[in-house]
Amino acid sequence: MSAHTESRFSADVYGRRLERAAALTRAAHLDALLITPGPDLRYLIGSRAQSFERLTCLVIPASGETASVVIPKLELAGLGGSAAGELGLQVLDWTDGVDPYRVVKSVVNAGARVAVAESMPALHLLPIADSLTALPVSATPVLRQLRMTKDAAEIDALRRAGAAIDRVHARMGEWLRAGRTEADIAADIAAAIVEEGHTGAEFVIVGSGPNGADPHHEVSQRVVEAGDIVVIDIGGPVEPGYFSDSTRTYALGEPDAEIAERVAVLAAAQAAAVAAVRPGITAEAVDAAARNPLAEAGFGDVFIHRTGHGIGLSVHEEPYIVAGNDLVLEPGMAFSVEPGIYFGGEWGARIEDIVIVTEDGGEAVNHRPHGLTVL
Repeated sequence: MSAHTESRFSADVYGRRLERAAALTRAAHLDALLITPGPDLRYLIGSRAQSFERLTCLVIPASGETASVVIPKLELAGLGGSAAGELGLQVLDWTDGVDPYRVVKSVVNAGARVAVAESMPALHLLPIADSLTALPVSATPVLRQLRMTKDAAEIDALRRAGAAIDRVHARMGEWLRAGRTEADIAADIAAAIVEEGHTGAEFVIVGSGPNGADPHHEVSQRVVEAGDIVVIDIGGPVEPGYFSDSTRTYALGEPDAEIAERVAVLAAAQAAAVAAVRPGITAEAVDAAARNPLAEAGFGDVFIHRTGHGIGLSVHEEPYIVAGNDLVLEPGMAFSVEPGIYFGGEWGARIEDIVIVTEDGGEAVNHRPHGLTVL
């Protein structure tokens, strides 16, 4: 089990992120970035603050001046776990009866060009816009550049997350057997996810038999039967909040030869896509590397979703590995490679690794066997 228990990175990591955020905000011809609680705030200062009706907001000036945190006084204790103190951020606390949007205005000039995270609740967005007499724009172009390319500390966390979820897959024979319900199997897997180093189980998919043909099936009371093909898609966060996500497909007993052959084609397609990952290639080219072999084998119509999604402090984030995305991959980007084939009413299969773009290729952080695992 991983011994890493720190709830955030060192303050210098967040200091560099704030500097880059200010530089990107300037480059976007904006005056300030306003960030409310969520993954973006956690990324920037290590805060796990939650969003309530009382405003908490990080204000990052494009000028490079000290950032400010507008926060209710009764939430100050929660800020203590973040890097705000070590970073010397200006803390502007307020109490009930004070207009927090005027507090924001005290550090952002009226009419300023500000950008906000798309997850900012309208409860706060509208009063901020009214107070600043300017409609904020989306901060996604800035935040995308910040979060999409992982730094060394994040890559280490993703590797630890990958190793932790691999340990869970390695134990699948303890729980996955005929005569048990998907729900009971999932409960045991969720407990093991925590045992193996995660802080929780974010999702557990146990898709047995015909349920495996639904890519987003979770669990049910279906009793797993001998001969079933079972899709197990699991993941959760490891400190300081970075997610694992790995899928393997299992057979309860020796599978039908045709099923085994089809899963072998899928495994080869997944391996081809992982091998295609390198700097300079586009996201859609990685998708094509998985999709084309499946289409050539006659399975194009049963591969019904994108090849992958970015991962980090969120399970799904940019970049998305999908047709039409001409984003050029860069070192530090991290995403899933997870083609699947789904035969409605019968069975399905999916194979998924998290892959990090390196200086000269790609590094998968998951290493369990990729073919059909017979239990």
